[in-house]
Amino acid sequence: MTPAIRLLQQARVTHRVHAYEHDPGSASYGLEAAQALNIPCERVFKTLLAQDAGGRLLVALVPVAGQLDLKALAAACGTKRVTMARPEDAQRATGYVVGGISPLGQKRRLPLWLDRSALCHATVFVSAGRRGLEIELAPRDLLAVTGGQVAEIVRTG
Repeated sequence: MTPAIRLLQQARVTHRVHAYEHDPGSASYGLEAAQALNIPCERVFKTLLAQDAGGRLLVALVPVAGQLDLKALAAACGTKRVTMARPEDAQRATGYVVGGISPLGQKRRLPLWLDRSALCHATVFVSAGRRGLEIELAPRDLLAVTGGQVAEIVRTG
C-alpha cells in the first residue's frame, strides 16, 4: 500500500485503485496508464513539479496528453516565473520516483494546482505512488484532500 492510498483510506475518501502491467520502455507513463486501463487521456492527470524563483516547489496536475503552461502556472501562483523542478528534487520532496509521483501522500504538503479541465469529469485518474498503479477519484475530493486550487494551466494550441 502506498502513502497515497493510505491517505485516502484514512480520510475516508471514495476512490478506486487500478493496477496495470508497467512497461519500463514506455515513453510516457501517463499515456501508458490511459492505454493500459482503456481510459480517455483527458481523464488521466500527470503530476509535475515546478519551482518558483525563490525555490518553492509547486505541484501541477495536467492531462497526460497536454503540456504544462509555465506562464499560466506562474500567474496562478502569483509569481513572475516558474521552471520545471529537477527530477531528483521532485523525488526528494515527494518521496516518490519519477513516473510514480502521486499528488497524494507526499513527504510534505506542497502547493498544488489542478487544471480546470478536471472539473469536466466525474472522476479523474492520478498516480497512486507507483508505476503501474493509478487512483480514480472525484476531482473535488482530490482538491479537498490536497488543499489544491484550480487554474487553467495546460498549454492550448
